[in-house]
This record gives sequence, structure tokens and C-alpha cells, in this order.
Amino acid sequence: MEYVLSELSEQVATARAAKRTLRIRGGGTKAFYGNPWPGDETAGWLDLAPYSGVITYEPSELVLTARSGTPLAEIEALVAGQGQMLAFEPPRFGSGGTLGGCVAAGLSGPRRMAAGAAADFVLGTRLLGADGTVLHFGGEVMKNVAGYDLSRLLAGSLGILGAIVEVSLKVVPKPRTEVTTLLELDERRALEQCLRWRSQPLPISATAWIGDGVGRGCLSVRVSGNESAVRQALVRIGGQTLLEADADAFWTGLRDQTHAFFRQTPLWRVALPPKAPALDLGATLHEWGGGLRWLAGPQDAAALRARAQALGGSVCLYRRGDVPADVPAFHPLTAGLLHIHQRLKQEFDPAGIFNPHRLIPEF
Repeated sequence: MEYVLSELSEQVATARAAKRTLRIRGGGTKAFYGNPWPGDETAGWLDLAPYSGVITYEPSELVLTARSGTPLAEIEALVAGQGQMLAFEPPRFGSGGTLGGCVAAGLSGPRRMAAGAAADFVLGTRLLGADGTVLHFGGEVMKNVAGYDLSRLLAGSLGILGAIVEVSLKVVPKPRTEVTTLLELDERRALEQCLRWRSQPLPISATAWIGDGVGRGCLSVRVSGNESAVRQALVRIGGQTLLEADADAFWTGLRDQTHAFFRQTPLWRVALPPKAPALDLGATLHEWGGGLRWLAGPQDAAALRARAQALGGSVCLYRRGDVPADVPAFHPLTAGLLHIHQRLKQEFDPAGIFNPHRLIPEF
């Protein structure tokens, strides 16, 4: 595979010499995410899909290292064979999703509320820089505190700092038991109940509330752990237990966003403190105990973002639909944060080669 990496390095060096930009892609499953590509006919594509394969996997050490083009499905099948999993449940968006795209997007699924975000499981990375050389950050062990944690910085960067070519991830054992229970609650009561459970020692690994559009809804609660802990938690939570096959199908649909709710556009991803009240802005799905709210349908972007910011949150225009291209995908940064991002971009990619405008419209 080193010849593939050499070819990628040569592409970057050539683009820099010619002052051309490069658009990074792996499986192409997340092309919808982020700001639209600028209309630059001279831009080239840096295709990381051929740079694929697991390099090392040590089940006893809970660490896996793979090339960025490795299909996420291949990695998950491998670790599942050892009774392990990717704890943050990254959305797969079909069979084409890759490890590099997973980390570059930084998206996490239903278990994020209990396990942590994608960045929390990145131990080390190799990055193809703007001069065509490969930079190495982090390591392959969980206790590595040397220097700045640049590997986690790359999670969610959408490739604007460089092309992620290798990733070392922490994996975790699968829970022994998982059960999902359903409760019929309106959104206000569902949010209150989720907030109440947060202060209790309950092994809740995921929640999802979906409204019916007329004030009612259903709260799904997944409980994970050893059998006795799950049994005791279900007694305290109540509700109607879902069949295992139905529960698996529901959480998979939520994780991979194949659930019918995600087919609506435009789709807004609103991150809020769990204690924030219901927004009452139409079709709603919320996860992570109320920390993640999905809104479907037209919204006034500026008003929605101002309201979320007043509550301590932010808004991403997740699926654009017919929203004009000049509405930024991500919540606008404060002047201080924008300056930090600009300095990072200048340090990593001074020529502005990689993925212009995809994360931040200003560069």
C-alpha cells in the first residue's frame, strides 16, 4: 500500500505547485454534509478509497489501526468477531462509508450520550499534509499524553487541515445485555424524564423521542450492561419492552439515519444542553437525553441559531434541501474562535489546498 500513499503525496505536491485545490473523498457517503463545494472547475479530487486495509488489531489491548479508505463495515465486522464494537456508533450511511470519513466528519450515533464522542476514541492519526509529507500524531495506546492532542483535533475537521490517511482507534467490549423499552410521553415530559434519569445510576445507553406532529410522541430508552443491572433499571424506568429484533432495527435505523424522519429536508441538527426546553418548531426527533434535537422542515436559520445560542447550543444545517447555498451549514463562530481556526488552517495548510469552504465559509 505504500505505493498508493506515494501517489497521494505526489498528487498533493503537484496541486500545491500548480496552486490548485483538492477535494478529499473516501466512500463519498457524506458529500451532503458541510458547506457546498465552491464552483472551482480546476479543483481536483484526492481519492483515499484505494488506501485501505487494517494494519493492526489487538483485541486484548482494545486498539485497532487501519488505513483511511478501509470500509467502516469491514472494521465493525472484524471487531464484532471478538465481541467488541466502536462505542460511539458512527453513522455508516451505507456500505461505502470509510474509517477516514468517519473521523473527518466526527459524527456519533445513539450511544454517544453514554460512551462519548468520536474524538474520544481517536488515539493516533497519520495526516497527509499540504506539502505532500506524512505527519504522525498521537500513538496506539490509551495513555499517551505527550504534546498536544492533535489527533482528536482532526475529528470533525472535514479535511480542511489535511487528508487523514491512518487512524488508531480505541474499541470496547459489547455489553452483555441490551433491552429497549418504550414510553408514551409528550416532548416536555420526555425531556423532564430524561433529565431526571441523568442524576440516577441507570445504565441508559441511548434515548430517542419521536413526535407525531400533534403533541404526542414515544420515548425509546435503551439500557445496556450486565443482566441484573438491566433488569433493575427496567423496573425503575417502566414502559413496554420491545422485541430484540425490533429494537435492533430501530437503533440501526437511527444510527445510520435510514429512519423515515431523516428523509425530510431541510434537516437541522441542534445541539443543546439537555435541560433546554422543547423548541416547539414542528417535526422533531431528539436523542442523547435531549442533548441532540433534529428538526425537519423550513426554518429561519438566523432566528433558530440565535435561539439555540441563547440556550447555550448551536445549529447545523445538516441536509440542505432547498435552503440557499449562502446559508452556512455550521453555526457561525465568534471572532475569537474564527481567529483560532484561521491560525490552525494557516499552520497546516497555508496554501489553502484542502477542502476549501467545506467547514468554514471564510476559508
